Amino acid sequence: MAKLRILLGDDHRLLRHGLRKILQERPDWEVVAEAGDGREAVRQALAVQPDIAILDIGMPLMNGIEATRQIVRRRPDIHVLILSMHANEAYIIQALKAGAKGYLLKDSADTELIRGVEAVASGKSFFSPAVAKVMLDDYVRHMADKGVADRFDTLSEREREVFHLVAEGRSNKEIAELLSISPTTIVTHRAHVLQKLDVHNTAELVLYAVRRGVIS
Repeated sequence: MAKLRILLGDDHRLLRHGLRKILQERPDWEVVAEAGDGREAVRQALAVQPDIAILDIGMPLMNGIEATRQIVRRRPDIHVLILSMHANEAYIIQALKAGAKGYLLKDSADTELIRGVEAVASGKSFFSPAVAKVMLDDYVRHMADKGVADRFDTLSEREREVFHLVAEGRSNKEIAELLSISPTTIVTHRAHVLQKLDVHNTAELVLYAVRRGVIS
Protein backbone atom coordinates (compact mmCIF):
# COMPACT_ATOMS: atom_id res chain seq x y z
CA MET A 1 0.00 0.00 0.00
CA ALA A 2 1.32 3.45 -0.93
CA LYS A 3 2.28 5.74 1.95
CA LEU A 4 0.33 8.89 2.74
CA ARG A 5 2.54 11.73 1.48
CA ILE A 6 2.63 14.92 3.57
CA LEU A 7 3.98 18.45 3.08
CA LEU A 8 4.82 20.55 6.17
CA GLY A 9 4.72 24.34 5.84
CA ASP A 10 5.79 26.44 8.86
CA ASP A 11 8.43 29.12 9.35
CA HIS A 12 9.62 27.64 12.67
CA ARG A 13 12.10 24.85 12.03
CA LEU A 14 11.79 23.41 15.53
CA LEU A 15 8.02 23.14 15.19
CA ARG A 16 8.37 21.43 11.81
CA HIS A 17 10.80 18.99 13.41
CA GLY A 18 8.32 18.24 16.19
CA LEU A 19 5.43 17.75 13.77
CA ARG A 20 7.55 15.52 11.55
CA LYS A 21 8.44 13.38 14.56
CA ILE A 22 4.75 12.94 15.46
CA LEU A 23 3.73 12.14 11.88
CA GLN A 24 6.51 9.62 11.31
CA GLU A 25 5.30 7.54 14.22
CA ARG A 26 2.91 6.21 11.59
CA PRO A 27 4.89 3.83 9.35
CA ASP A 28 2.37 4.32 6.54
CA TRP A 29 2.92 8.11 6.47
CA GLU A 30 5.84 10.02 4.95
CA VAL A 31 6.82 13.71 5.13
CA VAL A 32 7.99 14.29 1.56
CA ALA A 33 8.70 18.04 1.72
CA GLU A 34 8.99 21.02 4.06
CA ALA A 35 8.63 24.76 3.50
CA GLY A 36 9.47 27.78 5.64
CA ASP A 37 7.24 30.29 3.86
CA GLY A 38 4.01 30.36 1.88
CA ARG A 39 5.54 30.76 -1.56
CA GLU A 40 7.84 27.80 -0.98
CA ALA A 41 4.87 25.77 0.30
CA VAL A 42 2.98 26.38 -2.95
CA ARG A 43 6.06 25.56 -5.02
CA GLN A 44 6.71 22.34 -3.10
CA ALA A 45 3.06 21.30 -3.24
CA LEU A 46 2.97 21.63 -7.02
CA ALA A 47 6.36 19.94 -7.41
CA VAL A 48 5.97 16.90 -5.13
CA GLN A 49 2.15 16.66 -5.18
CA PRO A 50 1.55 15.42 -1.62
CA ASP A 51 -1.73 13.95 -0.44
CA ILE A 52 -1.87 16.33 2.54
CA ALA A 53 -0.44 19.82 3.08
CA ILE A 54 -0.20 21.01 6.69
CA LEU A 55 0.20 24.80 6.56
CA ASP A 56 0.82 27.39 9.25
CA ILE A 57 -1.62 30.28 8.87
CA GLY A 58 1.04 32.92 9.64
CA MET A 59 3.90 32.07 7.26
CA PRO A 60 6.03 34.91 5.77
CA LEU A 61 6.01 35.99 2.09
CA MET A 62 2.58 34.40 1.67
CA ASN A 63 0.25 33.44 4.50
CA GLY A 64 -1.22 29.97 4.86
CA ILE A 65 -4.67 31.01 3.66
CA GLU A 66 -3.41 32.41 0.36
CA ALA A 67 -1.10 29.43 -0.05
CA THR A 68 -4.10 27.15 0.50
CA ARG A 69 -6.10 29.06 -2.10
CA GLN A 70 -3.35 28.72 -4.71
CA ILE A 71 -2.68 25.04 -3.98
CA VAL A 72 -6.34 23.99 -4.01
CA ARG A 73 -7.06 25.98 -7.17
CA ARG A 74 -4.24 24.25 -9.04
CA ARG A 75 -4.37 20.84 -7.34
CA PRO A 76 -7.79 20.23 -5.77
CA ASP A 77 -6.72 16.68 -4.92
CA ILE A 78 -4.31 18.02 -2.27
CA HIS A 79 -6.11 18.26 1.08
CA VAL A 80 -5.01 21.16 3.30
CA LEU A 81 -4.99 21.20 7.09
CA ILE A 82 -4.41 24.68 8.54
CA LEU A 83 -2.32 25.18 11.68
CA SER A 84 -2.98 28.25 13.81
CA MET A 85 -2.43 29.72 17.25
CA HIS A 86 -5.83 31.43 17.11
CA ALA A 87 -9.37 30.06 17.49
CA ASN A 88 -10.62 33.07 15.56
CA GLU A 89 -13.84 32.83 13.55
CA ALA A 90 -12.60 35.24 10.88
CA TYR A 91 -9.52 33.09 10.23
CA ILE A 92 -11.59 29.91 10.16
CA ILE A 93 -14.02 31.38 7.63
CA GLN A 94 -11.16 32.55 5.41
CA ALA A 95 -9.46 29.15 5.62
CA LEU A 96 -12.63 27.29 4.63
CA LYS A 97 -13.34 29.64 1.75
CA ALA A 98 -9.76 29.14 0.55
CA GLY A 99 -10.41 25.39 0.41
CA ALA A 100 -8.90 24.07 3.65
CA LYS A 101 -10.38 20.83 4.97
CA GLY A 102 -9.46 21.39 8.59
CA TYR A 103 -8.27 23.86 11.21
CA LEU A 104 -5.94 22.66 13.97
CA LEU A 105 -4.69 24.70 16.93
CA LYS A 106 -0.93 24.54 17.47
CA ASP A 107 -1.20 24.18 21.22
CA SER A 108 -3.07 20.91 20.79
CA ALA A 109 -1.17 19.59 17.77
CA ASP A 110 0.68 17.03 19.87
CA THR A 111 -2.58 15.26 20.72
CA GLU A 112 -4.79 16.11 17.72
CA LEU A 113 -2.43 16.09 14.73
CA ILE A 114 -2.79 12.37 13.96
CA ARG A 115 -6.58 12.51 14.23
CA GLY A 116 -6.70 15.64 12.07
CA VAL A 117 -4.58 14.15 9.31
CA GLU A 118 -6.60 10.91 9.37
CA ALA A 119 -9.85 12.85 8.97
CA VAL A 120 -8.61 15.13 6.21
CA ALA A 121 -6.93 12.26 4.36
CA SER A 122 -10.27 10.43 4.24
CA GLY A 123 -11.99 13.51 2.78
CA LYS A 124 -13.64 14.61 6.02
CA SER A 125 -13.36 17.95 7.79
CA PHE A 126 -11.53 18.37 11.08
CA PHE A 127 -11.54 21.16 13.66
CA SER A 128 -9.81 21.22 17.03
CA PRO A 129 -12.44 20.79 19.77
CA ALA A 130 -11.57 24.23 21.12
CA VAL A 131 -12.27 25.74 17.69
CA ALA A 132 -15.57 23.90 17.38
CA LYS A 133 -16.60 25.13 20.86
CA VAL A 134 -15.82 28.75 19.99
CA MET A 135 -17.84 28.43 16.79
CA LEU A 136 -20.78 26.82 18.61
CA ASP A 137 -20.77 29.45 21.38
CA ASP A 138 -20.68 32.26 18.80
CA TYR A 139 -23.52 30.65 16.86
CA VAL A 140 -25.77 30.24 19.92
CA ARG A 141 -25.10 33.84 20.98
CA HIS A 142 -25.75 35.10 17.45
CA MET A 143 -29.10 33.27 17.22
CA ALA A 144 -30.13 34.53 20.65
CA ASP A 145 -29.24 38.12 19.76
CA LYS A 146 -31.28 37.92 16.56
CA GLY A 147 -34.19 36.26 18.32
CA VAL A 148 -34.86 33.97 15.36
CA ALA A 149 -35.46 30.26 15.01
CA ASP A 150 -32.72 27.97 13.78
CA ARG A 151 -33.14 27.28 10.06
CA PHE A 152 -31.86 23.74 10.67
CA ASP A 153 -35.27 22.86 12.08
CA THR A 154 -36.80 23.39 8.62
CA LEU A 155 -34.81 20.51 7.11
CA SER A 156 -36.50 17.16 6.54
CA GLU A 157 -34.98 14.01 8.02
CA ARG A 158 -33.43 13.08 4.66
CA GLU A 159 -32.09 16.59 4.16
CA ARG A 160 -30.44 16.44 7.57
CA GLU A 161 -28.72 13.20 6.58
CA VAL A 162 -27.47 14.79 3.37
CA PHE A 163 -26.41 17.92 5.26
CA HIS A 164 -24.30 15.92 7.70
CA LEU A 165 -22.61 13.86 4.99
CA VAL A 166 -21.85 16.92 2.85
CA ALA A 167 -20.38 18.64 5.92
CA GLU A 168 -18.15 15.61 6.44
CA GLY A 169 -16.75 16.13 2.95
CA ARG A 170 -18.55 13.25 1.20
CA SER A 171 -19.10 13.47 -2.56
CA ASN A 172 -22.56 13.22 -4.14
CA LYS A 173 -21.67 9.72 -5.37
CA GLU A 174 -20.61 8.57 -1.90
CA ILE A 175 -23.74 10.01 -0.30
CA ALA A 176 -25.94 8.34 -2.92
CA GLU A 177 -24.34 4.97 -2.18
CA LEU A 178 -24.62 5.41 1.59
CA LEU A 179 -28.30 6.39 1.41
CA SER A 180 -29.17 4.03 -1.47
CA ILE A 181 -30.67 6.76 -3.64
CA SER A 182 -29.62 8.25 -6.97
CA PRO A 183 -26.92 10.95 -7.33
CA THR A 184 -29.52 13.14 -9.07
CA THR A 185 -31.73 12.99 -5.97
CA ILE A 186 -28.73 13.92 -3.82
CA VAL A 187 -28.14 17.00 -5.98
CA THR A 188 -31.77 18.02 -5.41
CA HIS A 189 -31.56 17.46 -1.63
CA ARG A 190 -28.27 19.36 -1.51
CA ALA A 191 -29.79 22.34 -3.32
CA HIS A 192 -32.75 22.35 -0.90
CA VAL A 193 -30.38 22.26 2.09
CA LEU A 194 -28.38 25.24 0.82
CA GLN A 195 -31.55 27.18 0.11
CA LYS A 196 -33.20 26.45 3.46
CA LEU A 197 -30.06 27.27 5.47
CA ASP A 198 -29.35 30.35 3.35
CA VAL A 199 -25.79 29.27 2.60
CA HIS A 200 -24.25 29.47 -0.84
CA ASN A 201 -21.54 26.82 -1.13
CA THR A 202 -19.97 23.83 0.63
CA ALA A 203 -17.50 25.99 2.61
CA GLU A 204 -20.36 27.98 4.15
CA LEU A 205 -22.28 24.77 4.83
CA VAL A 206 -19.28 23.27 6.69
CA LEU A 207 -18.91 26.50 8.65
CA TYR A 208 -22.61 26.33 9.59
CA ALA A 209 -22.16 22.69 10.67
CA VAL A 210 -19.21 23.55 12.92
CA ARG A 211 -21.03 26.53 14.42
CA ARG A 212 -24.05 24.39 15.22
CA GLY A 213 -21.93 21.58 16.65
CA VAL A 214 -23.03 19.04 14.04
CA ILE A 215 -19.41 18.18 13.21
CA SER A 216 -16.12 18.83 14.99
